[in-house]
Amino acid sequence: MDNQTKPLAGKKVIILGGSAGIGLATAKLAATEGAKVVIVSSNQQRINKALEEFPQGSLGFAVDLSQEENIKNFFANAGQFDHLVYTAGENLSLDIIARTEVATAQKFFNLRFWAAFTAVKYGAPNIKVGGSICLISGTAAERPGAGWSVATSICSAMEGFTRAMAVELAPLRVNCVMPGVIKTNLWDSMSETDRKALYKATEDTLLLKRVGQAEDVALAFVYLMKQKHSTGQNVIVDGGGLLV
Repeated sequence: MDNQTKPLAGKKVIILGGSAGIGLATAKLAATEGAKVVIVSSNQQRINKALEEFPQGSLGFAVDLSQEENIKNFFANAGQFDHLVYTAGENLSLDIIARTEVATAQKFFNLRFWAAFTAVKYGAPNIKVGGSICLISGTAAERPGAGWSVATSICSAMEGFTRAMAVELAPLRVNCVMPGVIKTNLWDSMSETDRKALYKATEDTLLLKRVGQAEDVALAFVYLMKQKHSTGQNVIVDGGGLLV
């Protein structure tokens, strides 16, 4: 197929957080579209397992994304590439502000916001003409609940950062995906009972009556890589959650 029918064919896509959850699903989908995939996460064992599902020639690197120097060094050796996707983040821990330690709240920003900020800083100069950056946020920015102070703040910051970078780095395209509740390891810090209750409540209220899967969100990331006339956009994938 030519580049008109398969625009990701032969394109180099680097996915930070690509060994699990939404990042892994995005990497798999990009690979099926013909992209040359590079996945990055902190867990070498998980990377090795993920690479078993990818075409020959796919690469994986273990990088502690909580450290600026590590990210800087990775991109210094990454060479030129076409698309940067950032989906890395530890499991969410939700609690009301009265029980939230400020230092703990600050720590959550390190991987979910500041590492993404750093990846854009050092990765953007290596992106080829026509390429893009895709970040991740969440619908908590638009519909916060009690206990979501940290998560909502991170999501809001990422959406603002996306718009700012779309302006500053133009014509490089910078977009963001905003998932709702998706069945991934993101919720593993919750007890099984609480997690099941969250999924049941979500199913009962969503317009589409099902909790999203990582593959649903991967479609949005691949769309934003392929779509050549959108930038500064925060694309919602939530089963209609913000409408109810």
